[in-house]
Amino acid sequence: MLCTEDLINLDPFQQLPQEQLEWVCDRAQIVELPAGEVLAHEGDRGRGLFILVKGKMNLTRRTQGVEIPIGQHEAPSFFGEIPVFTDEPAPVTMRALTNCSLYEVKGEDFRKLLHESRDFERMVFRIMERRLRGLESFIRGREKMAALGTLAAGLAHELNNPAAALVRTLGEMPGAILELQRMNLVYGQRNVDQAHTEQWLRVRDQGHDAILNNRLDPVTLSDRETVLLEWLEDYGVKQAWKLAEPLAEGGIEVETLERLMERWRNDETELREIGLHWLSLSFEVISMIKHGLRGAERISELVQAMKSYAYLDQGIQQEVNIHQGLEDTLRLFAHKLKSGIQVQRNYDQHLPKILVYGSELNQVWTNLIDNAIDAMDGKGQLEITTQQSDWPRDSAVGEASQREGNRFAHIDIIDSGSGIPPEIQTRIFEPFFTTKSVGRGSGLGLETVRRIVENRHHGTLSFESQPGRTCFTICLPLSNQ
Repeated sequence: MLCTEDLINLDPFQQLPQEQLEWVCDRAQIVELPAGEVLAHEGDRGRGLFILVKGKMNLTRRTQGVEIPIGQHEAPSFFGEIPVFTDEPAPVTMRALTNCSLYEVKGEDFRKLLHESRDFERMVFRIMERRLRGLESFIRGREKMAALGTLAAGLAHELNNPAAALVRTLGEMPGAILELQRMNLVYGQRNVDQAHTEQWLRVRDQGHDAILNNRLDPVTLSDRETVLLEWLEDYGVKQAWKLAEPLAEGGIEVETLERLMERWRNDETELREIGLHWLSLSFEVISMIKHGLRGAERISELVQAMKSYAYLDQGIQQEVNIHQGLEDTLRLFAHKLKSGIQVQRNYDQHLPKILVYGSELNQVWTNLIDNAIDAMDGKGQLEITTQQSDWPRDSAVGEASQREGNRFAHIDIIDSGSGIPPEIQTRIFEPFFTTKSVGRGSGLGLETVRRIVENRHHGTLSFESQPGRTCFTICLPLSNQ
């Protein structure tokens, strides 16, 4: 049985008279927990207040499928008050780190104590507030790391293809260049007249221009490749298909090959075909350079988007282009969008720059766009609209702002997902409230959005939702606050 000596070791219980301490002891139920056993899982309904008189309890929270340690309780201590007060599921998993002896006080008994002793109530709430702040601070840190991990994974996915293309190109280039040099030496040994050499060079340069500027459409390219393949096979070129494609990309016609190869047709040396291989390989090299350059530009574009997204090279507050921030965020989510989500942009191109905390505002776009993608389950339409007006869509804020002469930027982020059920719409901005499964959502994403929009930028945040259409509206003042 729990004794009063165990209770008076705990600060809040020191505020209770002896008779109330004995009342608690009479109602407490003993719980013996061997090391490694779970007392309560994250997401379980609250049971009551636990008083730990012996041992250590470990607290963990599931994030992205992994249980992360967030703290410990060591005897003497109490815990479990948060679910009792909020009637919400347990925010953490509690597991015995050593053999533990605990007592459980039912929720209704614990609440009765609170109502009967103001000093006890005040101290319990102070401790709970401190614990909630610590939990919130930890989860915010984890959320930022998780968001960074999501963006990093998306960035890695987007970088992979251009990086692989660049590596492949650079790997193939040395061999191709060496072979071109060898063919040049072989050709040079025959002392061919300058006019004929200039014909080859002119055809090569025209082909390079056609490849670099995409002068041939796919249909024309396919037809030309078929005709060239037949001519090369008739000429006797082995593996003619290897030459047909690059020659077609260079815009080469059969008549051109007939003219260039006329003097070599009866040559019994390597020179009978070397011009064809030289021209084809020249076009392959320029195609490699073109694709490698495209890959390098894509990598540079993604890195710049990430740099711009994070505002790594700027101060805390900057004048930013709202559209640029939205586009940087969309670019970093490209790996999720391309699977079946169409993005419709309705941007007011006259929207001026706005003085904001750039990296924080991008957290707003990240949370809202990520939620929209999840709501659509990877398929649907994401619509982003921007416009400006003389008042926000919150009338109370609008009256004050109109008196101050402010103008506002309106940003609507609309998805075609399943919508937010009416019964929970009043709670979605509450800290720790989430409709996602345990480990997938912390319940701080939308709370973070509201804090950044309203507290940091003196704007407003609202939403409307029904099946097939959910719209979050952000209103930000265009003038300095």
